[in-house]
Amino acid sequence: MDEPDMDRGYLLDNRQSEAGVRFDALRELFDPVTFRHIDQLGITAGMRCWEVGAGGPSVPLGLAERVGPTGTVIATDIDVSWTRDIARAGIEVLRHDVAADQPPGEGFDLVHARLVLVHVADRAEALRRMVRALRPGGWLLLEDADPGLQPLLCPDESGPEQRLANRLRSGFRTLMATRGVDLAYGRTLPKLLRAAGLADVRADAYFPITSPACAVLEAATVRQIRHRLVAAGLATDEEIDRHLANVATGQLDLATAPMISAWGRRP
Repeated sequence: MDEPDMDRGYLLDNRQSEAGVRFDALRELFDPVTFRHIDQLGITAGMRCWEVGAGGPSVPLGLAERVGPTGTVIATDIDVSWTRDIARAGIEVLRHDVAADQPPGEGFDLVHARLVLVHVADRAEALRRMVRALRPGGWLLLEDADPGLQPLLCPDESGPEQRLANRLRSGFRTLMATRGVDLAYGRTLPKLLRAAGLADVRADAYFPITSPACAVLEAATVRQIRHRLVAAGLATDEEIDRHLANVATGQLDLATAPMISAWGRRP
């Protein structure tokens, strides 16, 4: 992936130093939800799985544990700099653009993407390609954020620290929207899966309101985008430093945008 400029590209570059911290926080926050769904779908030994836009090692590794040596896990991303240590687990890693490249195979029992499609410009084409890669009876599990559904970093806006946090979160949403992120995409997933011809479509939503991992994620995210917030006139360096100090106290009840999980089966 080319280095994004101020107006294009993925806002949270995987190669920035904060990316690993963000991956760890996302793993702690959302892996239990993801694997609850994966286990409910019956993903087990010998199955074939495609992890789209993996972004970090935890989900591919968890899938590899479930499918075992007789199964297959393919992990793809446009930036595979995070994958250096997972090949030994038998996971095939490919540099791949889900909206532009052909699927890395067919007949998958599971195709999964978490917090991916909301950032993809041609989301409809990416979805079509993932559906085509499923075997009859295979499951597509999509998990994506819906920042518009719950836009606040501090749902309990009880003081100046919380108001500042929410204003900076609003600035983050503004930056995402300028890059083509659909801030209401998550809630549309069930409808999109049905329109794609999938059966047995279900969905749920999850977001923590207070977690140490939320504070870690927020600090890493703000550090990663602070120059963009300042350049766009959405915050000053002083405000960002004050917010980071507030986060570091551990006294703010920080939330994430809801993550909508939707799944359906190819007939």
